[in-house]
Order: sequence, then structure tokens, then C-alpha cells
Amino acid sequence: MQIIDLCPTDERLIQQVAEMLVAAFAEFAPDAWPDLPSALEEVRESFGDERISRVALDEHGDAIGWVGAIAEYDGNVWELHPLVVRPKLQRGGIGRALVLDLEQQVRQRGGTTISLGTDDQTGQTSLGGVDLYPNVWEHIATIRNLGGHPYEFYQKLGFVITGVLPDANGPGKPDIFMAKRVAKEQT
Repeated sequence: MQIIDLCPTDERLIQQVAEMLVAAFAEFAPDAWPDLPSALEEVRESFGDERISRVALDEHGDAIGWVGAIAEYDGNVWELHPLVVRPKLQRGGIGRALVLDLEQQVRQRGGTTISLGTDDQTGQTSLGGVDLYPNVWEHIATIRNLGGHPYEFYQKLGFVITGVLPDANGPGKPDIFMAKRVAKEQT
């Protein structure tokens, strides 16, 4: 596997990444990229200023994963958006490699933190399908993974839950916020 910048003129790889987005998010976040045009728009937006767009390639040069990031807070924080791996290749280390590569890219740009939001639209966690008010932090403290939600993947990579936006995607469909410091700790 090789991880490189996704080039804005490489239509073959752009198409492959867009198809991955639609396929990978269809089951758990069907509104994210419901069709190829919306996914293509997302990929093309990743080439903007203050953006990172990295693609993992297999031995044939085909896209098997993609990660993007958006600079925030004057480049101190980078929002990981999005991360996708070809569905048949998930749980094989590609996502991990992409996140570790992104951490290096952020550090090289002087960033200190990577943040992300990971929605629960289908009740994959104990935060989904319930009213989180008024005791939001109690719900966060007792979060459980009920169906393969990616928040545990990010925890294994050192990310921590920093908050939740209840009802972000409709009643009982929160967005779970996570972050990780990637710069050396301040003294």
C-alpha cells in the first residue's frame, strides 16, 4: 500500500474515491453521500485551500482508502473529514494507516490537534435513539458500542470523546465529537 496526495486532475482516482464514499456510508449514514454526484462534489471540495486530501493505493494503483482534512483555528486544528476505506477491505489496517499519515501531514503544517465528528444516525451506540438531555455528560460517560460504530476505532488511535451534539441529524441522532493532540505536549 502507498499513500499519496490525491491529485485534482486524476479523474480515475477521483471517481474511485467517490464510489467508495457512496458504498461505505450507505448503511450507516445514508444521507452523507447518497449518490455519485454528491460524493464527487465532496472529493472535489477536498482540493481547496487549507485542505488535505490523501489516498491509499493498492499494488495496481487503485484507490482503497481516502482521508481528508480541513484547517480550522488558523491551522492549529484540522478536522478529519472524511475517512473511507473500500468496504471489502475494512478492518485490514488501511484506515489506521491513513489516520497515522494524516497525523504526520498535520504536524508538518504546524497543527496541534485533529478533531472529528462521528455521527450515530442508526442507533449503533447507546447515545443513538435516546433523548440525551438534560444529562448529556452522563450518557457520554457510559457510552457503549451496540453495532460497530467507528468511535472505538478512533479511541484505539488515541482520540478521546470531547462532546456530543444531541439531535444533530434529527431526534435521537447525535454527532459524537472526538479529538487528539498530534503535536508534542506543551511544557
